[in-house]
Amino acid sequence: MTIIEPHIHMYSRTTDDYENMYATGIRACLEPSFWLGTNRRYAGTFFDYFQLILEFETVRARRFGIDHFCAVALNPKEAEDTALADEVIDGMGAYLDHPRCVALGEIGFNNITANEERAFVRQLAIAVERDMPTIVHLPHVDKPKGIQRTIDIIKDVGANPDRVIIDHNTEETMAISRASGCWSGMTVYPISKLTPQRVSDIIREFGSDRMIVNGSADWGVSDPLSLVKVVNHMAADGHSEETVQKLVFDNAMAFYGQSEKWKPELDLVPIDPHVFQR
Repeated sequence: MTIIEPHIHMYSRTTDDYENMYATGIRACLEPSFWLGTNRRYAGTFFDYFQLILEFETVRARRFGIDHFCAVALNPKEAEDTALADEVIDGMGAYLDHPRCVALGEIGFNNITANEERAFVRQLAIAVERDMPTIVHLPHVDKPKGIQRTIDIIKDVGANPDRVIIDHNTEETMAISRASGCWSGMTVYPISKLTPQRVSDIIREFGSDRMIVNGSADWGVSDPLSLVKVVNHMAADGHSEETVQKLVFDNAMAFYGQSEKWKPELDLVPIDPHVFQR
């Protein structure tokens, strides 16, 4: 089965991960902007990072047969320095215009603070103005409070729910996420977040329409092949091939396809690593 990985932080992964992803059917991916392990002190550091994932990471992925796209934003984890946050948000336009940028994100909450909300509202307004697909990050703690405030902000800013995916849902938020009219995302980690079995159970309860699953795969214990494990587990757990395909391919194509820049090439051929240099 051809798979799209719709939310993965390949900046933190190795070339072996790309090789394994290709070998198991992953043919395109979307990399949202995220935290680099330490808070950045200068706006230029953000802009260099945006440029790297939009250009070099796309080239690196392509060498291994995977078409790589991006979402650009100030991650909520770095919203507390409001002067720096404003400078970064003010300077994002050129990167949002980039041909490999198909969405704005990820934005939202980390600790559900006033400064995070301020950055969230500013960036969501930019997404609305640009009519861009938007990836919204739910906090890792107190998710029910976080999702309710998230939905209130989406409504207050006037964002189109068709253009918004609320990501990192669990069982305690899924009913609220579904009722919002937005797309609903789930993240599979080996230890934290969801397991393939929990995803299977959620899909059995809520269906697969407007549902997207991802592996995220960043600095912690994570797995760039999470979606492959979801496919195999759900097939063994009695789900139809149609349902599984919607979850790991069709829905990502539909959500990101709202950007005219989302035109993934799914038949790329890996390049012999011995014939290119860094």
